[in-house]
Amino acid sequence: MRFAPSTRLEPVLNQPLVNKSPTFLIVMKLFILLLLFTARLFAQEGERASNTILLDEQGVENLRIETVVAEEQDFETTLFAIGRIEEIPNRHSVLSSRISGRVISVNAFIGDTVKAGQILINVESRQPGNPPPTISITTPRSGIVMESHVKEGEPVSPEEELMDVIDLSKVWAIAKIPENAAATLQPGSSARVTIPAVSRDPIFATLLRFGVQADRNAGTVDAIFEIDNSKLSYRPGMRAEFAVATSSRSDVLAVPRAAIQGDPSKRIVYIKDFELENAFVKSPVVLGVENDQYVEVISGVFPGDEVVTTGSYFLGYATDSTKLSLKEALDAAHGHEHNEDGSEMTPEQKKSKSTLSDHPDSSDHHHHGSHTPYLILSGVLAFLLLIAAQQIWTLRKRLHSQ
Repeated sequence: MRFAPSTRLEPVLNQPLVNKSPTFLIVMKLFILLLLFTARLFAQEGERASNTILLDEQGVENLRIETVVAEEQDFETTLFAIGRIEEIPNRHSVLSSRISGRVISVNAFIGDTVKAGQILINVESRQPGNPPPTISITTPRSGIVMESHVKEGEPVSPEEELMDVIDLSKVWAIAKIPENAAATLQPGSSARVTIPAVSRDPIFATLLRFGVQADRNAGTVDAIFEIDNSKLSYRPGMRAEFAVATSSRSDVLAVPRAAIQGDPSKRIVYIKDFELENAFVKSPVVLGVENDQYVEVISGVFPGDEVVTTGSYFLGYATDSTKLSLKEALDAAHGHEHNEDGSEMTPEQKKSKSTLSDHPDSSDHHHHGSHTPYLILSGVLAFLLLIAAQQIWTLRKRLHSQ
């Protein structure tokens, strides 16, 4: 037999239950919050242990670990360009003879360093005499003999070039700047110049001027920088790499490029642990603009953090290189025992540990004791579920009684 639903209950039953009990709504909100909190705790369990790499002294030395302090700084946006080292035109001298004659001695050769006023060539005149008259050819400047076109005993005449002496104590570094970027630069713009053949250490230089015409085929214009070369390390024709500053911002948190590791979509840095020796924590980062030396860090690093530069790449492969654990390191640092994930032991866990020491066979009890906080949370959640169920039952009972 089928019964038609009561017309008296139908309007009431069709209304949402949560509107009937404010207590029910509060309980459900608390339940959801505790559920989210518990999920977060379980997600973080072991997070510090899995992200912390512990090395011994030998491991640190083998990986050549070096760190720098992350700081807010003036951050330059730079333009990368390639160019060459060239001589400065007005520092080039060509030696020749004022008379026709024969070379009787050559006192310098290609690559020799000479001083201003030094006699480099002696020429015997073709005019008669006993002995025939001679002249000495000296260099008007100090520098390096870059070319020599004369040999002893060779005849010479005034129109011939005998030697080239160049003063390389200062040289030009000429960058090939794309035409569409030249407008961002002006005389006085600064640049870091690297000469790979000599060193990876940058040289600071200032833009003197632009070249007189553009390269139509390459679509570039020459930007001329003057650099000091007092050690004579840089020679004309050497490759030069430029990082030319186009703009600058202040108070930007940045780290060296060598500190950035990981996949391009998941960049990370390794930060020295603030309390454990030889411990490094993997930290995901969000990056901003980069230049030839630094990368802007938007999140994941704080000012004062020590980030690993040299050796950071190999830290990703060093997780199994030592038998040290996070628990052992924290136990040694703090003088008391911790859980395997590095968290502090609760009184219940300490009591369970003591019981395990007295009863070695109670390993199962110890295993469950290490999860006491989560068992307590589970009990609280179960209690809230009971309260919610009671509220629903009471509400339905009241509805049916109407």
